[in-house]
Amino acid sequence: MGNFQEASDLENTVGISARRFEESPFIERTQHPDMVRGVYAGRYFAISLNEDYIKKYWCLRQKALIFDTPEKPVEISGPDAEAFLDHVLARKVSTMNEERGYYAIACTPKGGVFMDGVMFRFARNRFWYVQADGPFENWLMAHSAGFDVTISDPQVRVLQIQGPASLDIMKKASDGAVDENLQYFRAGFFNIGGQRFYVSRTGFTNELGYEIYCSAAETDHIALWDHLMDCGTPYGMEFSSTRAMTIRRIEGGILGNLTDVTQDMTPFEAGLSPFIDMDKPDFIGRDALVGKDTRSCLLGLTCETITPLSESAVIDNGIRVGYITAGVPSPTLGLGVGYVRFYEPGEWIGRTLSMQMPDGATHEGTIVDLPFFDKEKRLVKGLDSNLPKLPE
Repeated sequence: MGNFQEASDLENTVGISARRFEESPFIERTQHPDMVRGVYAGRYFAISLNEDYIKKYWCLRQKALIFDTPEKPVEISGPDAEAFLDHVLARKVSTMNEERGYYAIACTPKGGVFMDGVMFRFARNRFWYVQADGPFENWLMAHSAGFDVTISDPQVRVLQIQGPASLDIMKKASDGAVDENLQYFRAGFFNIGGQRFYVSRTGFTNELGYEIYCSAAETDHIALWDHLMDCGTPYGMEFSSTRAMTIRRIEGGILGNLTDVTQDMTPFEAGLSPFIDMDKPDFIGRDALVGKDTRSCLLGLTCETITPLSESAVIDNGIRVGYITAGVPSPTLGLGVGYVRFYEPGEWIGRTLSMQMPDGATHEGTIVDLPFFDKEKRLVKGLDSNLPKLPE
């Protein structure tokens, strides 16, 4: 089931035992009477604080936001760790250097996308895979027969500081240790407020940003939170639910596992061909991917009259050719944007198609390539320091 975060989901809520899922160690600082929380990778996270999420969005684009995120690192270690990950993941692991992050995909035996996430290498035989939503730890254990590996939960929670001011905030928080030398998708250990953390220059917004990995056993979480807020407040940093993050991740072409990408899609259909190393002699799902069409079936749709909603039908000359997986308003573009999954690859980009909403209303939309803007990823790479202006 997808982890949807559309406006209607804020009213479609249920009560659930607080013991069933992992509580955030930062809840003492982030609790809010209007908080609506979701569950992702078995962890609670705030999807709404009843805040003005458009103002939060512009704070993200112009200053910085701090997010308490539910992404979950899984540790893979042991003499066969490298060989095991080369078997399980479609990305080549043997050439990976320490302090380097790789976006990597795990496929099902039939070639579908089972999991996506970011992998870090700490040593020759020790890795973290920071998974998306889904039971990946169990999947790894199920495929570990014959490999001398240990699969464990390091009990790490991740904070994200995202936005153009994030570099200055991290510099201040680390006494200058985190600086421009930490490049995109690189990572290392740093002292932050008297505590040692693993920090990566990554995130879920396609803005300049960083992630801080906090160990349950070793971290004074409240002291860390207060230190980061003290450093970030002068730069305008605010805490936010994930509503603003969801808008930016969709604008930025970042896909959600189980929502935009599902197990019945190949990574090629999801537009993830660059992350599949078919020259590897073997990985789970490789045989099923041989000879498959490598064209993407997952593209963008822009609409000037309404925000696309998930499950809306996309229609070409009366024939349903796809559907919307997720949609948001784009404050930067001033229109609605969403992902459309086509049933078949084709020459869709540039076409104007009909979008039939769940209530039956029909609107026109234009099919575009992803991401919706900043296609060269200059923002996330720190190559564009021009702050966006608020729309008039």
